[in-house]
Amino acid sequence: MKGSFKLTLMALAISWAGLSGCTPSDTNSTAETSTAEIDSQTEAANTTEKTVASTSDVPVQGVTDNEIVIGGVHDLSGIFAAFSAPAVKAANQYFDEVNAAGGVHGRKIRYVVEDHGYQVPKAVQATNKLINRDKIFAMLMNLGTPHNLAAFPIMDRNNVPSVMPLTFAKPMQSEGPFNRRYTLGSTYYDSMKAGINYLIDQDGVTKLCVMYIPSDFGEETHQAALDIASENPNVAVVEATSHRPDETDFSGTLARLKDADCGLVATSLGVRSTIGVVGKAKAMGWDNVKFIAPVTSFHSTVASAPGGASEGLYAVSYWNDLNTRANEPATKAWVDNYTQVNGDAPSTGAVIGYLAARTFVAGLEAAGPELNADTLNAGLETVNFTDDVTGVNFEMNADNHVATKDTYLSQVQDGLWKPITKVIE
Repeated sequence: MKGSFKLTLMALAISWAGLSGCTPSDTNSTAETSTAEIDSQTEAANTTEKTVASTSDVPVQGVTDNEIVIGGVHDLSGIFAAFSAPAVKAANQYFDEVNAAGGVHGRKIRYVVEDHGYQVPKAVQATNKLINRDKIFAMLMNLGTPHNLAAFPIMDRNNVPSVMPLTFAKPMQSEGPFNRRYTLGSTYYDSMKAGINYLIDQDGVTKLCVMYIPSDFGEETHQAALDIASENPNVAVVEATSHRPDETDFSGTLARLKDADCGLVATSLGVRSTIGVVGKAKAMGWDNVKFIAPVTSFHSTVASAPGGASEGLYAVSYWNDLNTRANEPATKAWVDNYTQVNGDAPSTGAVIGYLAARTFVAGLEAAGPELNADTLNAGLETVNFTDDVTGVNFEMNADNHVATKDTYLSQVQDGLWKPITKVIE
């Protein structure tokens, strides 16, 4: 866990330096956490083994005869609110349906959500609150790479599993006890590397550029580009620029990248920033360049940006956009139901929330009535279903805690995400 300890401290440093401008939600409370407490938590985590042998030394919390309390630390007011907010809605909608049918083994699920506004210190405070005050059993869909890394020490000390975090960085799979980590899809590194390589092969790209947030989220895209260049003698990374999560003016950067004659720009930025970058390039008349983004930009808000700002953008994802399955009865029924309940059409965030909730419930059902972190682990390792809404197959086992590794490449065409190809299967 030494790597996790170092990354946690780095995450906190990045947050204080560059994320202080984000605004937290007024509707969510958080517990106070001092620097000393954070230090003690990371020290405790430094001694955690790669697997937790049993739950016998840590009392099970958040589980009663009639209820399971779980938590999630989200970005409801920052740069990735477009993912967190619908994910929470979709998950709660699924839990409501499960609860109305009697729950899981007689227990109803209660999902307690906190907002960190994409600020790491607030994520730590919220984690403490959920674990120590709300006494949650598990964390579901925590958003943000540095935010999860900062939360892991507290979670591991209290034997709280991380299930389907809303980040696909490598440490979500590799840092901490394997039998307390479960993720939805392939890593940013693997998915972006596959997507970039496809476009290089298709378009004969020789000059590659990167624009990224300097956290694990962005660094994986950066590293994928560097590794592609080291493996392909015909490709060079000619420019790489790092950016604040809340940055909005990219004029100077894009002028620099245009002067470098970049043929392909790989971005790892926020939702609005991605739209701004592609739109500004168009406004500059820079037409002979392509942009590719990770799954965090595979969102209907990006595709339908006003004025066609995002037209032509590529992104990787773990399923094809639901517009391609509009005639499938199960897809249509879910879309209609979500829209009726929530008042707006489901986005990619909603799809992730639904899939995460469905996977978690499948794990609970397989865990049986004697629920603890060990039985949940055993249950999640039996998950194997093909989702009729998205068409995606989810499967985990004792050696694999990544629900799906299938990865697709799509492009914005006429305001919609259009499938191009499957880049990982």
